[in-house]
Amino acid sequence: MALIILSGVLVLAVGGCVCVVWAARGGPRWVRGVATATLAAGELVRRSGRTNRNGAGDRGGDSDA
Repeated sequence: MALIILSGVLVLAVGGCVCVVWAARGGPRWVRGVATATLAAGELVRRSGRTNRNGAGDRGGDSDA
């Protein structure tokens, strides 16, 4: 079951990346919508990963120390 879920997530991620490239080359409106959603989801994942990595969020401080 986990393999099916991971495969679905992989297909969605690859499809989103294809839409981002296609939209950059001037694809149809629905492709630009999917590309926007993909980029927004990626930004949310990036921000949540940054918060969880250092445990302090954006409160300041140096995470390299």
